[in-house]
Amino acid sequence: MGNFARNQVDSTESTYPSFQGNGAVPSARPVTLRWTTADIAVGAALGVACGLVFWGFNFAYQAISPVLGALLPGIASVLHAFWYFSGPLALLIIRKPGAAVYVNLVGAVAEMVFGNNFAFTFVFISAALQGVFAEIPFALARYRKYNLPLSIASGLCVAIEYGFYLLFFRYQGVALISPRGITHMISEIVGGVVFAGIMSWFLYLAIARTGALDRFASGRAVRGLAD
Repeated sequence: MGNFARNQVDSTESTYPSFQGNGAVPSARPVTLRWTTADIAVGAALGVACGLVFWGFNFAYQAISPVLGALLPGIASVLHAFWYFSGPLALLIIRKPGAAVYVNLVGAVAEMVFGNNFAFTFVFISAALQGVFAEIPFALARYRKYNLPLSIASGLCVAIEYGFYLLFFRYQGVALISPRGITHMISEIVGGVVFAGIMSWFLYLAIARTGALDRFASGRAVRGLAD
């Protein structure tokens, strides 16, 4: 990324993103956390798009995971982030409390409509929990900062949550302190950081640069448009 001027952020203001070498995206107007009709519509569209990705990835995972599992049991968990990258991405784009939960749940419903081998309860609960944990880093920043480190932290939080969720409810026969359990958790964390954190950040930048988000702070920030 290029070098850009840094805007100051105080306790009452957030800035529209202005790029820096470390990937920070601050803003320069008061934060508005109230949802608008446009936020709801974009969140729904994003959720459906992510649901389509989830649905397609189901087939890819069924083909790839046995091969990875044969190489090293538990390492296929590195791919799970393709089922929860939507949370960090939703927050980067919509920038409102609850964005990750909303988009995840819409995506879960869309995935089930497209067709899914998993039980609806499992998918719905997983989506809700992943959304809640994706929100944590941005909530701690009071939804005023949106940058690469926070995106990575968001992906990491979801990875830890989902890793333990699977151990408790899907992999009951796998102990955490076992070769497979340890490999699973490490792989989950790596996938969460790389795919849900870093990939979501650059996917957000790519979407914003198309002009599709020019009505939103997240899009104007990237393209340097005036309010």
